[in-house]
Amino acid sequence: MLIAKVIGTTVATIKDEKLAGRKLLVVRPTDEFGNPSGKPFVAIDTVDAGIGDLVLTCAGSSARQTTFTKDTPVDAVIMAIIDSLEVEGQITFQKSP
Repeated sequence: MLIAKVIGTTVATIKDEKLAGRKLLVVRPTDEFGNPSGKPFVAIDTVDAGIGDLVLTCAGSSARQTTFTKDTPVDAVIMAIIDSLEVEGQITFQKSP
């Protein structure tokens, strides 16, 4: 699993039929403090995340293990929206209400 921040959306009017109606979001990996730490990628959203959310993602064959992505042509999935992160006893991220 990777921590990432949602930074944008992707629109694809022509796509595999198994992706019809699915939201595709642009995410950028972050460190445990929410600082960017990698190149952006597109992930299918299974939890109704939005721009600015810190999320958990997974990639590769693991991305096809959710109820929504089973047997679909995806390589990355957003599977959780992070409410808070605690690292070594210190809260490094807290979602705003």
